[in-house]
Parts: sequence; structure tokens; C-alpha cells
Amino acid sequence: MTKPKALMGLALGAAVGVSAFAAGTASAQEQVIPSTVYRTGPYAPGGVSLADGYADYFTLINERDGGVNGVKFKVVECETGYNTDRGVECYDRTKNEGGGATVYSPWSTGITYALIEKATQDKIPILSMGYGRTSAAAGQYFPYVFNFPSTYWNQATAIVQYIANQEGGLDALRGKNFAYIYLDHPYGKEPLPTLDVLAAKFGFSYDRYPVPPASMTEQKSIWLKIRRQRPDYAIMWGWGAMNGTAVNEAAAIKFPMDKFIGNWWAAGEDAVEAAGDGGVGYKAATFHGAGDDYPVYADLKKHVYDAGKAAGKGDQWGRVLYNRGVANAIYVVEAVKLAQSKYGNRVITGEEMQWALENLDLSEDDIAAIGAKGLVPPVTVTCENHEGQNPAVLIQQWNGKEYEIVSDWIPAMADLTRPILEEEAANYAKEQGLEARSCS
Repeated sequence: MTKPKALMGLALGAAVGVSAFAAGTASAQEQVIPSTVYRTGPYAPGGVSLADGYADYFTLINERDGGVNGVKFKVVECETGYNTDRGVECYDRTKNEGGGATVYSPWSTGITYALIEKATQDKIPILSMGYGRTSAAAGQYFPYVFNFPSTYWNQATAIVQYIANQEGGLDALRGKNFAYIYLDHPYGKEPLPTLDVLAAKFGFSYDRYPVPPASMTEQKSIWLKIRRQRPDYAIMWGWGAMNGTAVNEAAAIKFPMDKFIGNWWAAGEDAVEAAGDGGVGYKAATFHGAGDDYPVYADLKKHVYDAGKAAGKGDQWGRVLYNRGVANAIYVVEAVKLAQSKYGNRVITGEEMQWALENLDLSEDDIAAIGAKGLVPPVTVTCENHEGQNPAVLIQQWNGKEYEIVSDWIPAMADLTRPILEEEAANYAKEQGLEARSCS
């Protein structure tokens, strides 16, 4: 399916404060979904795609289905600029919108950390899908935080496993050296403890190359150091303008792109497009499908794009991070359906949404029934495990025109990360004076 060209010029304008997309007051029959976006600033290259995909799927449910059992969704956008303080302000501004917020997807590890205690006290769940605080996967300590279908720590183990597979096995990692290029921000620092454990266990070393948020486009000195060090692989935890700059600089020093692997936030088209042919071969992790060859896209085209109801400029169709926004919205909608099955066909509360997210069990058949097979991974969430069962990662590669999936699902080393995760969660609870709840 090709991108609808007639809609490329549609624009709702940049979001400032609470956006025009969410103007007005929610009615009693609207399920309020706050959306903390960053459509402006240095993180907009990824933020726009996420915001558009997220909004467009809720529009699809409203337009095609009339909502869920007659209850329509109202997406309330609030611009954060990826700034933690502004993210907290957006939370405080939107949490009581209409009948009250249903769930937050902060799209930022820093904002997620800042909201954990607030949202838990307010009984509004956070779905930090594949980001945020990894130890929040321990649901007995973090009842209102969910990070399925995988976490940063398990993503790190899967990337290392992928490198091992390329080199001939885990034993072949001994003596290897990696460069770790990361945003010097809670997000970029999140996998460091896991990388330390992996390095000690498998005998490789890695050098850290932090990129300050204030100078993401100034990486030349970093890549000159990498050229001198000659690492076997480069792993990147990048975001926003950092990604494209890194790929450009890697191409300039002729670093082998097939040995440059970004995480799933360094996996968008924005990371490679500016590098032209120099970006061909670049790889990145992902936990969902690439492209637009899914039945749900036919419905998005008919009910959203062709109807002139697309979010933003309507030009993010099929991009990696647009798909991620769609995937996030799918999980939210399916959780609302589950909550209604227990509590009735009405607007549900944040506390009821927490129950639904904690009991979410989507199989391959369930995903196929909503037209998203291959786009969204199945997930089974439990009280004890808010990451979901059997986390795994795919690797995609840029061919100059699009990303292609080039690996099978790579299982995470959850047996290695889970004890560390549980220990950190228990320490957090002790510091906060919290008792672990029973999950029996």
C-alpha cells in the first residue's frame, strides 16, 4: 500500500500547550487519553511520528467503530518538548480532563520516572512501552507502571545476543570491544548496569561515549575517537537529532554500517535519511513490524486519511515510529475493551484500566483479528510481570529505501536481568517505605 499523497498537505499546526486536536471539554461518554507529545524542537523527528500514529488509531476506532461499545476516545495532546518538567506540567494539566485520564504514555524515560509516584497516588496507569524504568516490570512494587512488550535491559541483552550470533556464538564475544554511544540523559543511561553485567559475563569490553542533550549535533570528536579505537561494533541509544548526526558521522569515518546497531528509538527513518547512501546497511532493534503492509492500514486509509482526519500533516504513514504510536494505541484500546468486559460498557476509570493492563493477554489470533498481525507482537501481562512474558527483539536494516527485518525474534536473557530487576525494585520500595503487594 502506498502513502496517500493527497493528504500530505493537511496540517493541524504545531502543538503548543494543549493542542487544537483536543479542543473542547470531554463529554461524559468520552474516554480521555492524554498524549504528552513533542512535535517541536530537537526531538521532533521521532516525536511527530509517534504522536500521529497514536492519534490516528484512536480516530480510526471512533470513525469506523463509533468507539468501544459506544464510548469514543478523546485524545488530549500536550506539548512537552521532551522536557521532564513540562511533562509533569502536562500531567497535572490533563489528569482531570473530562471524567479523568485513562492512561499516560509519556514517550520519555525522564518524564516516566518523574510521574511514577504521582500517577500511582492518583491511580492512573503509565504505559511506558519499551522505555522508562526497567525495574517497574516488577508489578508487585509498581502496580501502576507497565513497560511491555520489552524493556531497555532485555533489549540490551538481545542486541548483544544478535552480535554473538553474527560472530559465531557467545564465546566469540570474549576480547571484543564495543562503542556505546548514548544520549546523556536517564534514557541513555538506563541500560548501563546491564551492559556492565554482560561485559563481565561474556568477556567483552565497551567504551562509553555520552552525547550531551544540548549538543546532539556536535559529535565529530566522538566519532574521531571511535575511528582511533576501532571497536568491533557500535551500539547506540540515541534520540531526536542525535540519531541522524551519529549515522552521518559514522558514514564520514567509513565505520561499517552493518556493525552499527541502534536501539529501537534510534530505529526511525530520521536516523538514516540525511546520510543518503552512507546510511545503507545501518541496523536497529525493534519490537514491532516495519512498513505498511497490514490490513489495519487499509482501514486507516479509508476512515482516517481519505476522510481528511489524519493528525499533523498526514505525512508519517508507515514510518517506523508511526507504527510504534499505532502499536501503543492498539494496546490501550484492547485494554479498554477488556476493562469494559469486567466493569460495563461505559467510560472506565484509571483504576479499572490498571486492572485491564495487568490482565492483558493478546494472542497471535487476537492481533490478527484487528488487522495487525506482524505489526504488533502478542503480549501476556501478569501482576508480577508488567514487561510481559517472553520478551524478544527483532533487528531491522536500512536498504536505502526502507527498513527490512533481517533477524528472527531474538529472546532476551530474562534469566539474567530479572534478578537484577527484582533487587532494584525491592530497593526502591524500601527507600519509599512501600510494601510489596500480593500477586497470588
